[in-house]
Amino acid sequence: MTRHLLFLTGTRADFGKLEPLAAAARDAGHRVTLYVTGMHMMERYGLTRNEVRRMQGVTTHEVANQTEGQPQDLVLAQTITGFSDFISAVRPDLIVLHGDRIEALAGALVAATNYIRSAHVEGGEVSGTIDEVFRHCNTKLCTHHFVSSDAAARRVMALGEPAETIHVIGSPELDFHARPSGVTLDEVRARYGIPFADYGIAVFHPVTSEQATIGAQARGLFGALAASGRNFVVIAPNNDPGSADIFAALGELTAERFRVLPSMRFSNFSELMKNAACMVGNSSAGVREAPFLGVPSLDIGTRQSNRSDAPSVTACEAGDTGAILGFLQAHWGRHATPHAGFGTGSAAERFVETLAGRSSGS
Repeated sequence: MTRHLLFLTGTRADFGKLEPLAAAARDAGHRVTLYVTGMHMMERYGLTRNEVRRMQGVTTHEVANQTEGQPQDLVLAQTITGFSDFISAVRPDLIVLHGDRIEALAGALVAATNYIRSAHVEGGEVSGTIDEVFRHCNTKLCTHHFVSSDAAARRVMALGEPAETIHVIGSPELDFHARPSGVTLDEVRARYGIPFADYGIAVFHPVTSEQATIGAQARGLFGALAASGRNFVVIAPNNDPGSADIFAALGELTAERFRVLPSMRFSNFSELMKNAACMVGNSSAGVREAPFLGVPSLDIGTRQSNRSDAPSVTACEAGDTGAILGFLQAHWGRHATPHAGFGTGSAAERFVETLAGRSSGS
């Protein structure tokens, strides 16, 4: 039985997780539509709608849901309005959304109030910030759950969701990293003007509950990275409140040692990660993709608190210069044992098996 699946994507990060599922659904014969909004539509963050547009065999619908600096409650309201108008016209069989972002919360609310089945990807996880609250709200609003681990499945069940609606598939972005990227490191460096061969990756996002200190945290982190004498490719933060303060800190970095990029194509980012000496910051990539690839990572602050138990992940505060320098000294370029705590790179296959009724889920 073929279905119309509507995937809601608001950021480069969630598209990296939804794209393997959407591609597998498309290849299985389902009709796939991508609702593209949020950061994708904003030039400062790389205008990543162009990345979505490259996906073939699907329909895309683009909606700008915010202007720079708008508060999250207003963004939520505007996203609900736009998404509600769209689904009333197309009436999909299943709405698929990911994680803990404002756009996902809007999609879950619209799906629930219109009695449309919805699938929440990577629910049941912890982080210790308001993102965790949003994520658990999405779990309660959605009707089906595609989680990354057995621990996440237990948390979703503890929230009262029926066992038959919970399916452990792993983290979908690992499907992408598990296969060859299709590009060489030299091609990536040439495309993005990366002048150094020995490098780490740094990504530092805002924490919405820590807006008052996020600028100081960014200056502390990047000051320590500068003091280390190492080279870093820095990916710009997402558009959560507080991003302006992080951009201000990034503006103080020297081009000699830091290459700051608004975004990257997924294939290029995958190849860059596979060859990185380490990863530093508070992106989920540091606690998921990096351990999966055996890249040592330093998790900064609270954004990913308690999310991973991989032995290759070290944690410290942004202002702890000694710990940051100690991590870089001890772990730079030292490949770790790959970690499969979030799956083995077969999430999309399990997703379409569940759609076809061939998987029991947990």
